[in-house]
Amino acid sequence: EITKAKVPAVLLSQAVRVFLANQRQGTQSALTRAEVNRTRKKIFKQKGTGHARHGDRKAPIFVGGGIAFAPKPRDYSLDLGTKMSRLAKTGAMSLKVKENNLLVVSGLDSVSGKTSQVAKFLTILSKDKDKVLLITDKLNDKIYRAARNIAGCQIAPWNLVNTYQILWADKVLVMEEVFTNKNLSSAKAEERTLQSSFRQSSTAGLKANKSSNSNKKMGVINIEKKVTVKKVVKVRKK
Repeated sequence: EITKAKVPAVLLSQAVRVFLANQRQGTQSALTRAEVNRTRKKIFKQKGTGHARHGDRKAPIFVGGGIAFAPKPRDYSLDLGTKMSRLAKTGAMSLKVKENNLLVVSGLDSVSGKTSQVAKFLTILSKDKDKVLLITDKLNDKIYRAARNIAGCQIAPWNLVNTYQILWADKVLVMEEVFTNKNLSSAKAEERTLQSSFRQSSTAGLKANKSSNSNKKMGVINIEKKVTVKKVVKVRKK
């Protein structure tokens, strides 16, 4: 269902905005002129000095004074509906399929936990500076330990991965078990619910994959315990 998903680009943008907003701590704080610990005495008399009239030195125009419109702690968090979130994630995966940047791998459960093994595997599939997202079917300690120290590589289980991570990556590697898992449900119901909301959007964006053989874009890569890199199936390009 991923290759056939029709997701508006505005929904992807909204999902990214919600994710980035939720990363903000909102703990910034500065003192206003009423909160600065400084004298309240008038610095000079009102008239006769030739200067502009002033009160105390806590005014924002003086060094050491308060901050005008000082930022205070606030909550930046936003909320995105469950159906919208699922549909956005499916649309991001569909976009990676159309860009030939999504690969399905099998045999990752046999990884011993050595970083060198995964690093050698990733050099075959991606360029040196490519950002790689490895999606597992569940929390896997060995895969996490093997890939967590590789620059430009993120690991996340399918139920915790978000739209921003998928769009951030240049290459998305998905374990074959993810597609055989029952948790990966189709997004048809979400499409019907949200389709009417985005009909008027000028950026209604990701076209359906017209080819019936679109699954060929997702090459299956098999890595065994002993042979890690030799059995690599290249992704077919049209």
